Amino acid sequence: MNAAVRNYVLVTGAYWGFTLTDGALRMLVLLHFFQLGYTPVKLAFLFLFYEFFGIVTNLLGGWLASRMGLRLTLLAGLLLQVLSLALLALLPPALTAGLAVAYVMATQALSGIAKDLTKMSSKSAIKVLVPEDAQGALFRWVALLTGSKNALKGAGFFLGGFLLHVAGYQGALWIMAAALGAVWLGSWRALPPEIGRAKAKVGFKELFSKTPEINVLSAARFFLFGARDIWFVVGVPVFLRGTLGWSFAQVGSFMALWVIGYGIVQAAAPVLFRSRPPAGAAAAGLAFLLAAVAAGIPLALAAGGPAAAVIVGGLAVFGAVFALNSAVHSYLILDYTDGDKVALNVGFYYMANAGGRLVGCLLSGVLFQLAGLAGCLWGAFAFAAAAAAISLGLPRQPLHPGRARAVEVES
Repeated sequence: MNAAVRNYVLVTGAYWGFTLTDGALRMLVLLHFFQLGYTPVKLAFLFLFYEFFGIVTNLLGGWLASRMGLRLTLLAGLLLQVLSLALLALLPPALTAGLAVAYVMATQALSGIAKDLTKMSSKSAIKVLVPEDAQGALFRWVALLTGSKNALKGAGFFLGGFLLHVAGYQGALWIMAAALGAVWLGSWRALPPEIGRAKAKVGFKELFSKTPEINVLSAARFFLFGARDIWFVVGVPVFLRGTLGWSFAQVGSFMALWVIGYGIVQAAAPVLFRSRPPAGAAAAGLAFLLAAVAAGIPLALAAGGPAAAVIVGGLAVFGAVFALNSAVHSYLILDYTDGDKVALNVGFYYMANAGGRLVGCLLSGVLFQLAGLAGCLWGAFAFAAAAAAISLGLPRQPLHPGRARAVEVES
């Protein structure tokens, strides 16, 4: 096994370990506090700091990684998640509802910082490890990492529900903290120190990208992930539980299977594209298709379609189109950036991603409380349409045609 493949396996393994706890933690917090009687808006507030601090983390984390190396930021992300899990387990039971929300928001802030440090470090490392002229390998490695991550996050939903059932809220958190601590220790011992460190000193003024393609892609990413989280965070889980009367296990299973299926489609993207790197035209076309799917679900509900079938079937199609769109984005951000500044540009791009999730998270609770699930789905349509319109500003053809020819030979 050569050094690049070895390091890719190490980075991917660390990201997998983190992702399992991240999915499990989301389901634990959502179901535990819904069971305690929290309203949809309060549930959304529990995750606001998680998303808000992701914005700051991606921006400053990319700059820090360029100066200090991706190993440092990856290890910091893993360690902060261990701390967040431990603090949640120590939540004082005597706190009032208001103080409990503030406490959980603070721990979720740590978890949000941890998540985005880990994600930015893992995806940036791929660009560093893949040779500059091997864009086909880059597309496949990015799709595998991202797709497997999302499948494991879905498995984390199952894990969260299972641990909540067999070990209780606090017991589940301590088990996850101990397991992720072992992942951190193994990564600390095995990862080389120089991954992702820029050769030239990176100034603070370089935090904000000035590359038009990256700016446009980041704006499209903001609305793409906002379109998902508007219904995903609060709207659909609370609707399935509160309106359709599904059990916690059924809700958790649906959300888990949705994320796993989304991850499988994302990992299979290179096969669907025949390993030929996509361009901006693919991102725009898929976003328009996503907007059409988002509009079709509330229209079918309004026409009297059976709610459970329409939601399950419609969101399955939404997930498949969204997965392909996200896979295209994940490739394009690495294709548009130079390897020496990959952490800076990926951090900037995921700052926009976190911003969209923040707005989507808040709107999920607000729109559901004001207009029900239909309001969330029409919000998703508006955001998907905005992502599509913005994506029209991306280069229609591959940015590096010479690299595309190399991919065809390699494939």
